[in-house]
Amino acid sequence: MTTDTLAVPTVSETRYGLLNNEAPTRWMMAAWNDFMAAPLLSLTWGVIFAGLGIGLSLGLNLVGLDSLIPAAMAGFFLVAPVLTVGMMELARLRSVGEPMTFAGSLRAWKRNPTGLGGIGMVLMLAMTAWLQIALLVFSLFFHANPPALDNFLLSLLSSDQAFAFLLMGCSLGGVLAATVFALGALSVPMLMERNVSVVEAMTTSAGFVWANRRVMLAWAACIVVLVGFGFLTFFLGLVLTLPLLAYGSWHLYEDFKSLSE
Repeated sequence: MTTDTLAVPTVSETRYGLLNNEAPTRWMMAAWNDFMAAPLLSLTWGVIFAGLGIGLSLGLNLVGLDSLIPAAMAGFFLVAPVLTVGMMELARLRSVGEPMTFAGSLRAWKRNPTGLGGIGMVLMLAMTAWLQIALLVFSLFFHANPPALDNFLLSLLSSDQAFAFLLMGCSLGGVLAATVFALGALSVPMLMERNVSVVEAMTTSAGFVWANRRVMLAWAACIVVLVGFGFLTFFLGLVLTLPLLAYGSWHLYEDFKSLSE
């Protein structure tokens, strides 16, 4: 005789509610509709961020610090969530039936400047921590025989230490990125809309991500693919993908609100 067992929701699942498996697809479809509702405005924001990435890379190249470009770009995207507040505001404006304008997108910072500034500082600390970790890992493997600066990337990848270096760097970077993702997935749009503390927003975000870890893992994978596409196209792809991710993040937050009601 067999006994069927029912899956019992955990405390976090009961508190935050559960997303269905199709949620990331729904967010991206809604994001595409937002993009098409204001394509020129969306592309304007995308160009701004792609320009920041290109400018940072060219600046490091001009001062002879090409070796820092990969780490700096990864760090840049750790703080990107708070920089995309304007794009999230466009999705919010459309959801409430208000006009999507560039001036309107800038007003998002006025509702909770302290909270948004606070989460910005947290993300800046995360970026600083990543740069320190990247430098320490590099020093650990290449302090005695650093790669040639005139052909840095090829020299690094062809070295005997390349596999171990990349394994450790990607592992530590992955842990930091996962932490930032869990803390920031909901906190940025929440702080944009509500007058709550940074701590409350981050703990709510982390709890919601954990309760819906399978669905949120799929969303994280989507972010990695779209951001990776932007890197592979020397930031030009970000003109399209960053607005989509920002809009999708807003629709993720809307699902959180509906599940919490």
